[in-house]
Amino acid sequence: MTERWAIYTDGACRGNPGPGGWGAVLYRDGGANELSGAESNTTNNRMELTAPVEALSALPDSSHVSLYTDSQYVKNGITVWISNWKRNGWKTSNGKQVKNQDLWQALDQSTQRHVVEWYWVKGHSGEAGNERADELANKAIEQMFA
Repeated sequence: MTERWAIYTDGACRGNPGPGGWGAVLYRDGGANELSGAESNTTNNRMELTAPVEALSALPDSSHVSLYTDSQYVKNGITVWISNWKRNGWKTSNGKQVKNQDLWQALDQSTQRHVVEWYWVKGHSGEAGNERADELANKAIEQMFA
């Protein structure tokens, strides 16, 4: 039987680049699992990408996922831009190398294992899952300095 999940992800960075964190809340059958992590020198976009990569990697294969992100960069990248990047050898429309290619490739690979529907939510708008993912990302940064 296919498992159904709702996942909220977020990334945070203190300075850009600087110390960063990511958080993900994975909901299933009324319960929630939380994941988070941090890096000492990264960018906000890398943390926004790391969150769904890690969340999707934690699921059993062939899960059905509704994934919510407050990052237009992540949502548009994986649903719109990535097909052209792959076709163009990981180059943008102006011929430059795609930034964060390693994470885009990891996210692309993760999405091949599941059925993923992508949703954008406005950040810091009271959406409980998004607010919790943001808290997890920021706590991960703080824990690096504890």
